[in-house]
Amino acid sequence: MTEAVIISTARTPIGRARKGSLVSLDAFDLAEIVVPAVLDRSGVPARDVDSLVLAEAYQGGGVIARNVAVRLGLDDIAGVATNQHCAGGLSAVAIAAGSVRAGMDKVVIAGGTESLSNSAMTTTRKGADGQPVTWVSASHPESPQAPAFDMSITVGENTARELGLTRLDVDEWAVYSHAQAIASIDGGYFTEQIVPVPVPQPDGSTRLFDTDEFPRRGTTVEGLAQLRLLHPELPNPTVTAGNAAGLNDAAAAVTVASSEYAEAHGLRPLARIRSWASVGVAPALTGLGPSLAIPKALDRAGLTLADIDLFEVNEAFCSVPVATIRKLGIAPEIVNINGSGASLGHPIAATGARMVVTMVAELRRRGNALGVVSMCAGGGMGAAMVIEAL
Repeated sequence: MTEAVIISTARTPIGRARKGSLVSLDAFDLAEIVVPAVLDRSGVPARDVDSLVLAEAYQGGGVIARNVAVRLGLDDIAGVATNQHCAGGLSAVAIAAGSVRAGMDKVVIAGGTESLSNSAMTTTRKGADGQPVTWVSASHPESPQAPAFDMSITVGENTARELGLTRLDVDEWAVYSHAQAIASIDGGYFTEQIVPVPVPQPDGSTRLFDTDEFPRRGTTVEGLAQLRLLHPELPNPTVTAGNAAGLNDAAAAVTVASSEYAEAHGLRPLARIRSWASVGVAPALTGLGPSLAIPKALDRAGLTLADIDLFEVNEAFCSVPVATIRKLGIAPEIVNINGSGASLGHPIAATGARMVVTMVAELRRRGNALGVVSMCAGGGMGAAMVIEAL
């Protein structure tokens, strides 16, 4: 079978939504930065790219991939939009890999773009009295056990309750995540991943934004313990702003090609996409999605948990990676070693692709072979992908 290999990666630095460095750029702008960067890094002529697949989450329902292709003068490249909530960026990479492995495409650029600073998250519909009312697309039907618009309960608290996690358990993980992210920034581990973004300033000048701005130096358990609980009315509540993912802006992409194409054109692949999987769970159990998706993806690759060198489980809430570790028996020290959603941030549609970019780089930096990226996704879903560094 034709193999799907990754021949280049790129991501923007991750900004803090609504008050960070990328607030003046929308999801189209961010994609317009990362797509040509990943194409340039690949060594692939634009004429050989068959498709551009970009995840989008709250951008109003357009097809950003096609819009950006036209902006870049790539009129003959088709564009595809995908949305799987928090797993959208990963599903875009999986779509690309599937098309390549099926022999339908030779080269696909895939990823995701997110500007929560500028997203069209609401629209209007007429209410019963004929007047407009605010409306937001729900990830799942509303229920008391799984509020459609409060993931701190549906994911954060429900996951903690299911595994018997305490606030200290999740606060300690948040401290670990921030420390790992800061160490990775200080060590320069993200430098080659990141495409610096020129950001217009109020005085007409331009500042080059090149470092993830969400991780907090000096995060401590004692400091997090002072933060207000989001749901003190619940028994044994755990979730605060300190142990949950942020609201963020970013874009990320990879170039996926067939192994035959790479060999024929003298391109050295960075990694091979071994397998991927998505699962559905009851919305109230959304945070358990990774613990089901990871074994499914591993089985499809003919691997076991013991074969994997590194994991990243997105920290939509810190209860998610802690629960995944406990349910699957994964060694904590090989999980989220560069940080994740609670520290680096969670630019929703871009997160899965950002995780792939980071995992490929970290596997190669360490000389490791196999990594798994996984996340839960709104509505009761989980996704995972197995990556082999080359």
